[in-house]
Amino acid sequence: MRCAARLGVVGLLIGAVLASAGTACGDVVDGKAPSATDAPPLLPRDVASVRWRAPQGSKRLRRRFSVELEAGPVWQTRNDVSIPGDTGSRFPLDDLTGAGPFPYGRVTLDWRVSERHNVRALVAPLEISETGTLAAPVSFAGKTYAAGVTTRATYKFNSYRVGYRYELIRKPRWSVFVGGTLKVRDANIELRQGALTSRKTDIGIVPLLHVDAEWRFKKGWRLVGDLDAAAAPQGRAIDFSLKLHRDLTERWSLGVGYRTIEGGADNDAVYTFAWLHQAIVSVSYRF
Repeated sequence: MRCAARLGVVGLLIGAVLASAGTACGDVVDGKAPSATDAPPLLPRDVASVRWRAPQGSKRLRRRFSVELEAGPVWQTRNDVSIPGDTGSRFPLDDLTGAGPFPYGRVTLDWRVSERHNVRALVAPLEISETGTLAAPVSFAGKTYAAGVTTRATYKFNSYRVGYRYELIRKPRWSVFVGGTLKVRDANIELRQGALTSRKTDIGIVPLLHVDAEWRFKKGWRLVGDLDAAAAPQGRAIDFSLKLHRDLTERWSLGVGYRTIEGGADNDAVYTFAWLHQAIVSVSYRF
């Protein structure tokens, strides 16, 4: 009896399996086509094999904001000045201040608004103030400064920027962004020789073209090139950096690299062109 009962149970199981297989293959059961509710249930191993795949780029949106702090020494290989531009003495300001190095840094905030749209804000203050002697008399901003006398020169060029960029190219290892930046320039050039002093200040807004390229050549490593630039008959502005980033965690990364800043203005009121070079160390935090 026990043996017969066991055989009966086995027979029922085999019949159920065959019926399920026939239903899954599209057989007609009791004159009806199989419906979705007739499909056999997923076994645990089948359930384990079904995985949800996040849409491409969704990981990027988990951290919408990032802050990067840059610092490092900066040198100048050119800093020519004439105030006014048409009648003042043209002289190398870096003969007074020296080539450097000088401390320099900036803070950048990035906000990924959506999958391909990004907004950036940047603060980059720079002020150099040193003493030296002029090789020849200099007419600067309406005053004349004698040669061979200790003279303090101050060069300030603070930059405040806000910009938008669009991810034009996205590949597994590459990303390219293009967009625009509005730069607020807060500049001041000043000479002081004892009680004699004069200066030229300038605050203005400059539109810049923005291009950014990122190469993810190895897991956790990124090479990033960043450019803000513009050119016109009255002058130009170029700010380019190339940095190597190492992701320490999902939130933190370190970077090293090089930045060059070149440009100036040439008009009746002012002639000034400078070329700066910076060695960069940066830390970034994503949140």
